[in-house]
Formats: sequence, structure tokens, C-alpha cells
Amino acid sequence: MAETGRKKRGNSSLNETLTSYIYANVTGCGLEFLLVLCGLELSWSCPRHCTCYTAPSTVSCQAHNFLSIPEGIPPDSERIFLQNNKIHRLLRGHFSSNTVTLWIYSNNITYIEPSTFHGFTLLEELDLGDNRHLRSLAEDTFHGLSRLNALHLYRCGLSSLPNNIFQGLRNLQYLYLQDNHLKFLQDDTFMDLHNLSHLFLHGNRLWSLNENTFRGLRALDRLLLHQNQIEWVDRQAFHDLKRLTTLYLFNNSLIQLSGQCLDMLPALEYLRLNNNPWACDCKALSLWEWLKRFRGSTSSVGCHSPADMVGKDIKELRKEDFPHCSPTVPNSESRAQTNNLSGTVNPSMNRGVVLGSGGQTHMVQPSRPGRPRNCTKPRGRASKGKGDNEVHHSKEVMADKEDSSPDFTDGGKHDHTSPDGTVTRRKYKCAPRTTVRPPSGVQQANNEATSSASSLHAYALCVALITTNMDYILR
Repeated sequence: MAETGRKKRGNSSLNETLTSYIYANVTGCGLEFLLVLCGLELSWSCPRHCTCYTAPSTVSCQAHNFLSIPEGIPPDSERIFLQNNKIHRLLRGHFSSNTVTLWIYSNNITYIEPSTFHGFTLLEELDLGDNRHLRSLAEDTFHGLSRLNALHLYRCGLSSLPNNIFQGLRNLQYLYLQDNHLKFLQDDTFMDLHNLSHLFLHGNRLWSLNENTFRGLRALDRLLLHQNQIEWVDRQAFHDLKRLTTLYLFNNSLIQLSGQCLDMLPALEYLRLNNNPWACDCKALSLWEWLKRFRGSTSSVGCHSPADMVGKDIKELRKEDFPHCSPTVPNSESRAQTNNLSGTVNPSMNRGVVLGSGGQTHMVQPSRPGRPRNCTKPRGRASKGKGDNEVHHSKEVMADKEDSSPDFTDGGKHDHTSPDGTVTRRKYKCAPRTTVRPPSGVQQANNEATSSASSLHAYALCVALITTNMDYILR
């Protein structure tokens, strides 16, 4: 009996020693990695029908017809992908404040509780695009997102933006508002966006740009306003856009545009004004004079009136084509507004203003002597695996994003075709601009797994060490 007791105590001691040793070695080698080797992949912490990854922690639940946010999303998840489902509502508590990247585009979201993202101080990219029945947002929906870099609200059925909706988003660089139903932008809507470089407003129903529509956007590099209904632009509308290099105003309802208005854009390099009903009479004189001085790239500016000018390009006209026109008033002497209709006052005085509460294009910018270059700084997002924001999409994600997120690639010295069909050439090359596309989270997780071959060898060696020592102990 005594001998039996000694054997039991010896076996117990051996088991304790073995357990402690294995625990120490397993902990050192990485418990998660060993579980993956055994085919377990931490499946108990991943929502059903989803795929989860580590380093960085990623939950991918895309294209599974979810009607609501799936349960069981780990609270430490940094990247959450829920695109292409049928989710209807976003409520407080659905996500953790540890989230860095959140994609919920192409769902059926109709309501976002105002406090859904409160406290998300780590959030850098939020994609709510292509939720066509969202229609309205509370004023404080995005308040407190101090690190937000990109906000996608394209194709959300928005008819207005509430006052102060972008308040405090001082790190935002990319704002996607295209393909909504916006008719009017309140003054100072973008006032706090001190670092915004790309603003996409094309495909809306905007009809006027006021003096303070874009106030505060001193870092803006690209402004896309094409395919709206713009017929009136205040002469001071662009007064803060000193670094703007690209302006798209084609496919609007502009009859005239003051040259003094464009004089406020000293860094402008790429301008598109085609497909507007331009009046090539005395109202066009200041624009004609400005185009003669401009050394950047422009589209055609086709005349729609008077009858003897139809089909001509304003840029090709001569001084003799403006007989009996008074010289234009220098910008310093006048702050009068540019009107599209001769003899009319600001259309906002006699037209209903909506005050609510609530393409893929490739382009380059030719250099101009004597004008400072303004190359937008790339987004430094190492966690997204971009290398200065370079990204490589899977085919599925590319297809989903292609229509909603314009791609601005810098092709260096190659020829490029502009929207009006002309070909422009970039003479001087600045730092390449980044491709404006969101990251591919799942693919990035796989890339990181394959790029860690050295870690794999180290873990394998560690496992071998455990096995050898276990044999030694058992003997």
C-alpha cells in the first residue's frame, strides 16, 4: 500500500511538472498558432458563417444575407467586414470601440442610432456606402471619431446633411458623398475638415455654391462636382481652396462662371468645364480672359449661345468676338456674385433653399511654371497593408467598390484621356498620389500569414522542442 501511494504521488508530481512545462512552452510559442496547427483556428470565438483572422484581428461576414449584426463578434476585433448583406439597423453595442476598420456597405440600413459609434476613438475607416434607404443621419452620428481618415456615404439616398455632422473630424482626408440627392450644402458644413484632401460630391442635385460652402477646406486637393445641376457659383465660393489642384464642374447647368472665382485657385492644374450650356457673350468675357492666362489642363468649353457662337470653344475665341463688352472688373474691386442669368440677382433670393436636419476617373495634373506643386500626402496606414495606402483588392471587393469609389491613379509621364476625350500629358512628376480605394481585409490577413515564413519556422522549432522534452520527462 505504501509503495502504491508513493507511485501515485510520483505520477501526480510528474503530471504537474509536465503540465507546467507544456503550459510554459505553449505560451511562449503562441497558443493561437498551435491551435491553428491542430486545425482549431479559434473557431469558438468567431460568429457563425463568418471567417476570422488574427494579426490584425479580423472578422469577415460578407455576403451571407444577414438581416442584423451577427452575434459573437470578438470585442478585440480591429477590422469588421459586413458588406453585401441585408442588415437594417445599427445600434449602440453592436461593435466594440477597438474597431479600426468597419465596412457595412451594400446593405439595407435605414436607421443608425446616433450613439452607435460614440467612443470609437480608434476608428480610421467607416464605409456606410450603398445603403440607398438610409436617407438621413443624426447630427452627432460621427462625433468623437477623432482618428477617422475615410468616410464613405455614397449612394445613401441623402437629401440633406445636418448642421455640424462633420464636427471634430480633423483627421478626415477622404469624404465620399457622391450619388446622393443633395440639393443644397449649408454654410460651413465642412468647416472642421482641416486635413480633407478629397471631396466627392458628383452625381447629386446641387444647384448653387455659396461663399462659405467650402470654407475651412484649406488642404483640399480634389473637388468633384460634376453631374449635378449647378447653375450659380458665388465669386468667393473657392476662397479657401488655395491648394486645390483638380476641379470637376462638367455636366452641370452653368451658363457663366466668373474668372475672378477661378483666380482664387492658385494651385489649380486640372479643370473640367465641358457639357455646360455656356453663353459666349459678354458674360463669358472674364472666363475667357482667365482661360487665356491659365497654363494647366482644361477641357473644351463649348458655346450654346448666342446662335452665331454655337459649337465654338470659348478658349478659341478672340477679343474681336466680344464687341461692345466692358472690361472685366478686377477681383480686388468687386465681391459681386456670379449670376447665370443676365440681370438677375442671387438665385437663392427667389428660389426655395432646402435646409434639412438631417466615376471612376483617371487623371493627372500637368505642372505649371511658377506655381507650387500640391501633391496630396498618402495615407499612412500600415495596418491596412498599403505601403503608403497602396492596396490590392480581391475580385469580389473590387467589383463591389468599383462604381462608388473613384480611382485616382497617377500614371507619371504617360498619356491620359480626359472626360472630354482630349489627351493630356504630364510633363513633370511629383510624388505619386495614392489610389483611392479601401483595403482588402481578408486578403490582407492572408498576405500577412504568408509573409511570416520566418515565424513559422520558429514556431515549428518550438513545437519540436516541446515534443523532445516531453519524451525525456516521460522516460
